[in-house]
Amino acid sequence: MPFTKLGLRSELMRAVNASDYVRPTLIQCEAIPVILEGNDLIGTAQTGTGKTAAFVLPLLQQLNRTTGKIRALILTPTRELAHQVELAVRKYGRFLNLRSTAIYGGISQRPQEEALRKGVDLVVATPGRLLDLLQQRVLDLSS
Repeated sequence: MPFTKLGLRSELMRAVNASDYVRPTLIQCEAIPVILEGNDLIGTAQTGTGKTAAFVLPLLQQLNRTTGKIRALILTPTRELAHQVELAVRKYGRFLNLRSTAIYGGISQRPQEEALRKGVDLVVATPGRLLDLLQQRVLDLSS
């Protein structure tokens, strides 16, 4: 099945094409339609099979436009993975009017706080730094 059959918006298809993807992987074929329908999903696949795109593409499609309020949170177990996922969010969302940031420990909190103050639509975070920023009331997930 080609990416065009998955029902992704034109802006996301531009990002897919710019990434030189030819065909979706099995995990992408199975996950993207399920997530686009608003269903929960637990998926497993080997390294390098496109799992990140399998959940980031439909998530970006559902976010649609910038509001400046956090509307999506992706939790990752490590800062390396948080950084990697946020890079994927930027890559696939580059033709959308959305803002994202990654928050994780091991680096200065100040740039992360500044990004949150400016307003983001999507946050990729590790649990520890997420809890720190929630307790400090720098991060608000109520919306």
